Amino acid sequence: MLLLVGLIAIVNPLGALPVFLSMSDKSDPDADMRTINRAAVSVALILLVSAWTGEALLRFFGITIEAFRVGGGLLILLMGISMLHGQQSHVKHCPNEADALETKEDISVVPLAIPLMAGPGAISLVILDAHKISTWGGEVLLALAILAVAVIIWLVLLIAEKMRDKLGIIGLNIATRIMGLILAAIGVQFIADGVKALLPGLA
Repeated sequence: MLLLVGLIAIVNPLGALPVFLSMSDKSDPDADMRTINRAAVSVALILLVSAWTGEALLRFFGITIEAFRVGGGLLILLMGISMLHGQQSHVKHCPNEADALETKEDISVVPLAIPLMAGPGAISLVILDAHKISTWGGEVLLALAILAVAVIIWLVLLIAEKMRDKLGIIGLNIATRIMGLILAAIGVQFIADGVKALLPGLA
């Protein structure tokens, strides 16, 4: 359950609503449906591949999981702080990428799925969570959590206009700040665990 909450907070589908709503084609519901389907599937595939291959990639580059835990924790903490200020973190996309949105016809994979939702923070989180798993049952639960997040993304984008009308800007900002607080706490915990493992004398 904690894993699912952390994933939802860091993926933050509510944060992708403004991009989706501004770029969706109101005159072509079928095109919007294809965008929603592709975005949800892309997020699931990106996070599943990261969970299954991330640690092997770290070993290839000679990066220890402890060092990655500290780096990933810092990344997640920065994202949480940005969300607490009601801002979209530049870790997810830079201003140049935001400007490029206007020229993109299909936003389902880039930038909607990556980097807006399955960005560096989400990828770091699933790699670190996958490292803690030592059984097949745990791996199945991680995969199910990722698939559940993809389903939530699909549902949120499907009712995007209704959510915008119901929540409004203030409601979306409140939800973003709550998710930011959860992320900040996750980031601090990762940093503490990483530093403790790297410098056992401090424990």
